[in-house]
Amino acid sequence: MKLRALVTRPRHEAATLAALLAERGIDAVIEPMIDIVNRTTSLPDCSGVRAILCTSANGVRALARASGERGVPVFAVGDATARAALAAGFDRVESAGGDVEDLARLMTTRLRPAEGRLLHVAGSEVAGDLAGRLGAAGFVVDRAVLYEARAATTLTPETAELIERGEIDLALFFSPRSATIFARLAAPIAAGLIAATAISISTAADAALGDLPFRERLIAAAPTQAALLARVDEFAGLIA
Repeated sequence: MKLRALVTRPRHEAATLAALLAERGIDAVIEPMIDIVNRTTSLPDCSGVRAILCTSANGVRALARASGERGVPVFAVGDATARAALAAGFDRVESAGGDVEDLARLMTTRLRPAEGRLLHVAGSEVAGDLAGRLGAAGFVVDRAVLYEARAATTLTPETAELIERGEIDLALFFSPRSATIFARLAAPIAAGLIAATAISISTAADAALGDLPFRERLIAAAPTQAALLARVDEFAGLIA
């Protein structure tokens, strides 16, 4: 019988992840904990901007919709975000290959504060303190909020039923916020998770699950989708 994985990412990323799971013979149940809603706003003036910082693929897509600017270098938090920037037509893209701390370290090694201000394209909710970290290093960082990340208010009846019947084998979490939202929504039916394994992208995301009674809780070796999928492969016995 096929494994069934609960995918809690926003819908666009969830669809991509579902395809990767299907390649592994795993069925995906897409249940976004966050809904991405674009703001009707334009990108601030990029004159004097040395680089644009993108901490999610959603930010990249919002950036591409808000502006035709493609000449400013883009520094992405991870490889998936970098791929989204390249797909959107940005040709000077570099990936930090990790999380916000990795991005901050990359910026301090690649650029100098005197070269110009930085523009952080983000949503209404951000993880970490990128501006604070770079500000301490002398950089001026402006933030452009181009989309809202709205929390789900309920589980769909179909997903709730699968959880209650104990028919979810894996639950995948890519951020502390999505894990927090899931923990709140799943609390009334948490007993159904006793046979499921949670796989989180970071210790912070795992901690946000609180005391949900998963059979097992695994954490990716690095804060990337590739590392999380490696944990999925180990769980599914796909690695010799």
